[in-house]
Amino acid sequence: MDLRDLEAFVAVAEELHFGRAAARLHVAQPPLSNRIRRLETELRLQLFERSTRTVALTDAGVRLLDPARRTLVQAAMTREIAASIVSGEEGRVRTGFAGASSQRLLPLLATAVRRTHPRIELVLQSQTYVYTALEELLSGVLDLAFVRLPIAHPELSSRAVELEELVCALPADHPFADRERIRLGDLARDDFVSLPHDQGSMLQSTMASLCHSAGFRPRIVQVAPDSSTVLALVAAGAGVTITLSSVCPVQSVGLVYRPLEGIRPSHLVSALAWRTDNPSTALARVVEVSESALPTPDFDELGIDTSLIGIGQV
Repeated sequence: MDLRDLEAFVAVAEELHFGRAAARLHVAQPPLSNRIRRLETELRLQLFERSTRTVALTDAGVRLLDPARRTLVQAAMTREIAASIVSGEEGRVRTGFAGASSQRLLPLLATAVRRTHPRIELVLQSQTYVYTALEELLSGVLDLAFVRLPIAHPELSSRAVELEELVCALPADHPFADRERIRLGDLARDDFVSLPHDQGSMLQSTMASLCHSAGFRPRIVQVAPDSSTVLALVAAGAGVTITLSSVCPVQSVGLVYRPLEGIRPSHLVSALAWRTDNPSTALARVVEVSESALPTPDFDELGIDTSLIGIGQV
């Protein structure tokens, strides 16, 4: 059924005059009459009683008028939604996040998206480790994800959103707890608590690499599935660990956090990542919003060599 035939029917039914209906639709009267006859033929119903002076709806016409109006309203809504999707004002952006940093940054992004593009839905998917989000970006399961640099995938684009300092977490009664800074080599004889080494955790691999650079292999006495559990074990006296400044607020009782002296890298970079070839206009809008909601840190002001960020070391 041609929607223009329904528009003609509704116009004539509301005007009860072919001339006025034709003027309303900005068409000539003969084509309008042809549309009405075509619709009546298709429906096998007479919709109007016509005379040289009057036009009136038949009983069938009266009964079909409201459904025809609803159909036109739904068609208009469909066009509007389609236009919103094309423009990026409406859509779904599947967003992955993992770790304390993204849990803090995500609400800032979500609030900004709701304010500026209320018809874009962020579908939030929690991840255990960043590498899972990268895999799901590559496979198309996710549109956007909070990750850490470096990203060794040319198919992905990214933008740095936060610089996180690597710090040492110690039990509050540790002999070095009163120091302002910790030399990693001084912890060579300590027990360590760690994230699993076989789960792709960048924080775990960074800790192992830093200890190796300091001349020792960390003695891992307990492994925990996430940073909050790691810190709980440290607070209980199970050992020490290296964590990130973003994680510090997760656990404060029974712990002290101290900067690490003379390490490289001294920070990790959090970023937003997405597939470069993702055609979603809604994704493009969210990435645009992120530039103001989660601005890239001023690395020059912080004294950071930006040429090192691409390899994940600063």
